[in-house]
Amino acid sequence: MLTTEIINEAVSRALHEDAPTGDITSQHLIPADATATAELVAREPGVFSGGEVFIAAFKITDASTSVELKIADGEKFVAGQLLAVVSGNARAVLTAERIGLNFTQRMCGIASLTAQYVEAVAGTNAKILDTRKTTPGLRPFERHAVVCGGGHNHRYSLSDQVLAKDNHLAVLTRGGKDLTTELKRVRSEISPNIKFEVEVDRIDQIAPVLAANVDIIMLDNFTLVELREGVALIGGKAVVEASGGVNLNTVAAIAATGVDVISVGALTHSARALDLGLDVKIN
Repeated sequence: MLTTEIINEAVSRALHEDAPTGDITSQHLIPADATATAELVAREPGVFSGGEVFIAAFKITDASTSVELKIADGEKFVAGQLLAVVSGNARAVLTAERIGLNFTQRMCGIASLTAQYVEAVAGTNAKILDTRKTTPGLRPFERHAVVCGGGHNHRYSLSDQVLAKDNHLAVLTRGGKDLTTELKRVRSEISPNIKFEVEVDRIDQIAPVLAANVDIIMLDNFTLVELREGVALIGGKAVVEASGGVNLNTVAAIAATGVDVISVGALTHSARALDLGLDVKIN
């Protein structure tokens, strides 16, 4: 969850990284008493995300700076649209400019890409989920942006859901141990409030996993034919997740197989920053 505390901590760290001993360019070129107005304008269409983060960049730099958002997180915008107006001490505005843009452009890029995936599966029951393939230290921001784009969040971290992948299963069944028996043991050892998901990469793995009463079965890198077969075999006894080989060209066909959720690493690891401009005028 993207809280005020998380925002302030990350933005403060970014500002210090960018100007560890101050913005010497602004200090030498801009009069101390000069004021400025800046307009955040979209240079291409998209979905907005990161409004509170944008505000924080300027307010942390100088609490007297005024930031007026013209759009809310999750709203669509068009090229040329005014998104926010910033006014205050010119040095402070110029010092915070790049950090405010960096966060907002990144978050809008993720939200906009997510919205494309969500639109592609419209008319099906499939939900679009993100993954843990996030920028280290920025997961709350990127996860928030996914939700702004109409997507959903997968497990937040390794601490809040059991997800047994191929390497886990190899260890679990070493020495010829029975997969179903071992998965049932794990199920009995964890809280009933914790979701238990198992990844499979072959059709013949579904039956023994399903017999262990897991909550979610991930069909990894299945063909469309195999996905349909997997959905039929599971028969509503577990949530069906599709993963692997998902892109904007394939996601609609994957959704049409009847899977419940589709996890897409590209939402966060491959989204480009959206082109936003901040035009500053010194008063």
